[in-house]
Amino acid sequence: MQRYVKLAAYTGYARGWSERIIDTRYAIMKSAPTIFILMGVSATGKTTLGNALADATGGRFFDGDDFHPDSNRQKMATGDPLTDSDRHEWLETLADLVAERARKPKPTFIACSALEKSYHEILRSKHSDLAFLFLTATPETLRQRITERYESGEHFMHPSLLDSQTETLEPPDHALELDVSKPIAELVYRFLSHYPHLDA
Repeated sequence: MQRYVKLAAYTGYARGWSERIIDTRYAIMKSAPTIFILMGVSATGKTTLGNALADATGGRFFDGDDFHPDSNRQKMATGDPLTDSDRHEWLETLADLVAERARKPKPTFIACSALEKSYHEILRSKHSDLAFLFLTATPETLRQRITERYESGEHFMHPSLLDSQTETLEPPDHALELDVSKPIAELVYRFLSHYPHLDA
């Protein structure tokens, strides 16, 4: 964690944290999790932060988008929102991944929009001790990000789907909320401060 402490001090982050912890009493009571779901609407930088957290902890990152069936990818590429039925198989696949990774000693980070609370229950269905990291940003930032990456061919998600995702999103009851407009180093430092058992 030392390198992130230095970066945080340099950026001024050590003077105060702006990210909000939702229900800290719950976080304290929870056991030390090793499985983390990075959730939020498209373009919140789940992949970027997930890779950074895996690197900082010696863990492993998985991008949930890689587990979508081709039919889901085709719908999203044309701006057609997924239904609960479309998402069910995908979420069950990720729940299997959670159960598999729970047997590993190193932490696992999985990027998954997890828009609705019912989806959280599916993800927990085969291993309940996992934690959610709720990634947020301003609508303007998200709109710019999703448009740029779609037009560049970096991602298949059509920008028009951002509105439907935002409308569907149900903020989690218990999560560490992170404002992704902040530098990655600050977010990693914040995470390691909240989960010190993972400080590699």
